[in-house]
Amino acid sequence: MRKPVRPEPTVCLARPDCPVAHDCAPLQPTLCTAMDARHSAKLQVCDVLEAIADSLPQRIDRHACLWAAASLLPVLRDAQAFEEREFFPAFGADNRQAATLRRLRAEHVEDVALAEELTETLLRLGHGGQEANPEALGYMLRAFFESVRRHVAFEREHVVPIVRRGSFRG
Repeated sequence: MRKPVRPEPTVCLARPDCPVAHDCAPLQPTLCTAMDARHSAKLQVCDVLEAIADSLPQRIDRHACLWAAASLLPVLRDAQAFEEREFFPAFGADNRQAATLRRLRAEHVEDVALAEELTETLLRLGHGGQEANPEALGYMLRAFFESVRRHVAFEREHVVPIVRRGSFRG
């Protein structure tokens, strides 16, 4: 006996008033919900990086270093790919946000470059290596996670509300 076919909903399940819900597949997270999940993942990595920076130079949590090294680039690349493929087009639909989008994309490039360097260092530390200059590493970690947190805050405060309202104008 076949299972009854349930009709797919025609409105967004997560947020019925979302103006971009028509772009979301049925039963899938909305664009804004998916963006929020990626922001949360990036902020979780930032929290671990901050804990590592705070522990320098006295003690290094090797497990945290390995977790951060394994998570940093995949989380960052997934979020950035989603933003550029799905979210930025909704935000910059009328081209009035071109300068903002150029800046956000430039931040993506800078973040990946620093994340690659940090990943190598965190892997080395996680596997028992030593850091010749813990103060410099702490500075690099802080520069990275503060930049990512500012990026997320800007998107949450300015980009997401514009997409959510459907008012793709500055």
